[in-house]
Amino acid sequence: MDLAALRRTRRNLVERLNAERVSGGWWEGHLASSALSTATAIGALTLASSHEVSRSLDWLARSQNEDGGWGDTVLSLSNISTTVLCWCAFAIAGAEARYRSTIEGAETWLTNAAGGTGAPQLTKAILHRYGADRTFSVPILTVMAIAGKLGQGREAWREIPQLPFELAACPHQIFGALGLPVVSYALPALIAIGQVRHHYRPSRNPVTRALRNCLTPKALRLLRHIQPSTGGYLEATPLTSFVVMSLAFAGRKRHSVAEQGIRFLAQSMRPDGSWPIDTNLATWITTLSIDALSPLPANEHPLDPTARNAIRDWLLAQQYQVEHPYTHAAPGGWAWTPLPGGVPDADDTPGALLALRQLGPIDARTRAAAANGTRWLLDLQNNDGGMPTFCRGWGRLPFDRSGTDLTAHAVAAWQEWLPELPDNLRARTKKSLGRATEFLVRNQKRDGSWTPLWFGNEHVERQENQTYGTARVVPSLLRANHPAAETALEWLGKTQNKDGGWGGGPGTSSTIEESSLALHALAGANRPTLNPNISRGAAWLIEATSEGRKTPPSPIGLYFASLWYYDDLYPLIFSTGALSRLLRAD
Repeated sequence: MDLAALRRTRRNLVERLNAERVSGGWWEGHLASSALSTATAIGALTLASSHEVSRSLDWLARSQNEDGGWGDTVLSLSNISTTVLCWCAFAIAGAEARYRSTIEGAETWLTNAAGGTGAPQLTKAILHRYGADRTFSVPILTVMAIAGKLGQGREAWREIPQLPFELAACPHQIFGALGLPVVSYALPALIAIGQVRHHYRPSRNPVTRALRNCLTPKALRLLRHIQPSTGGYLEATPLTSFVVMSLAFAGRKRHSVAEQGIRFLAQSMRPDGSWPIDTNLATWITTLSIDALSPLPANEHPLDPTARNAIRDWLLAQQYQVEHPYTHAAPGGWAWTPLPGGVPDADDTPGALLALRQLGPIDARTRAAAANGTRWLLDLQNNDGGMPTFCRGWGRLPFDRSGTDLTAHAVAAWQEWLPELPDNLRARTKKSLGRATEFLVRNQKRDGSWTPLWFGNEHVERQENQTYGTARVVPSLLRANHPAAETALEWLGKTQNKDGGWGGGPGTSSTIEESSLALHALAGANRPTLNPNISRGAAWLIEATSEGRKTPPSPIGLYFASLWYYDDLYPLIFSTGALSRLLRAD
């Protein structure tokens, strides 16, 4: 291993990562522009405002893949959802003639993928992709109806399931009592899309029809009540756009919700006319960056005590101190962003807890925040011992299903804070640690790997990312001295590519993100038998990053509804962490 090159590479990576801090001292990152977000925003702006969308249409046309379809990012493979929405955006904007060759390419792709561009073929393809989860299939079908792709008049809405927006009039406690906590996350789409469908194809049952008519004003008031001050639900362009389009097409484009949504979309449009999938992941990116820098010795760390204190204060200020007004999540958690549309979750909360542990001396305020964050995670733990993203529930949807990556992250946070917790909370945390570890062991695949919930790889079967999942679980099991970690380390060693890097699974092309995560896990294991793998992995990473001077991203992130994304800082953060961990272990 060339230690001189390794140190040069790490130094360059650390300098670049430090330079990415914003004026407040933390990191914000830069999410990929999204064809899906851009398509939905075009539809919303066209239907509900007079905003010019020609730049956005031009961007969509330029970002079309060579095969005629669109992927979620400019680096992603074409998929049915994004291609359908882009195809519809040109129709809603009345720009099909101007972009005739673009439309023809899209229709060729759709015909090859779904068997045709008719309503029956595309409806079947969309519903098949999402199965029982209607939180994204129904919005897509709604956009198709608005674009005139499902027929005319009442018939266009025949195949669109009626979302029961009248449920929004029920007290939120009923959702939990019925085991339906996921409903709260779908409320904006449930209300707006349910109403536009009811507007054009009301129920033939007079009682149901009258009930929905009666409850419409109350549902709209709730829709306004849960809208963040920015106007963007979850800070997400697609969700906000679906709401605005539905209200506008139902004759409510002057409703305050639509107007605030348009304000959000107008302000979040990028100079090139595109939109990202979400405003930013600043909290998540910051906690990842702190973790990546934590192995550095004091004399090489770019953050002095003043900078660390500023970031710690910023993180502490983001912890929710009251019940969340949208999801009714209890106080104590952290969201992915400091913006009003964020929602506390079980990946960002452990990330914040770990960052607070790494940012210097622990004062009373930090200890109290950590105790509250720990309780929040303990209360969220599912009956199977695993951690869901947002809420306890049935485990059928990504919102409430236990994830191995989430569980491992919570375990790491609990392990770090255990000595600092009060006695009663420490005892409870130890019990939950045992249950969480059992969950991880039960969900380990026969080959020794794990599959994460919120990261994937488009080039792997079922689009899973075993490298990410395994690399995230291994450190926690190593710290617990669990034998399951050994088979996982063997898997990481066996799946290393011939070039020295790693992809999302066996035989997939190496990426900086996945190679860095695998290398980080191996470097922390202290197993001499893995030294050849580590040396080859480090050499690949040094070359792939041109000794830390460049870190091109790959779309391995999965957003809501399995939408692919990347952030420009992921490869920079992960490679910094890997080489910092490796040099500390050396």
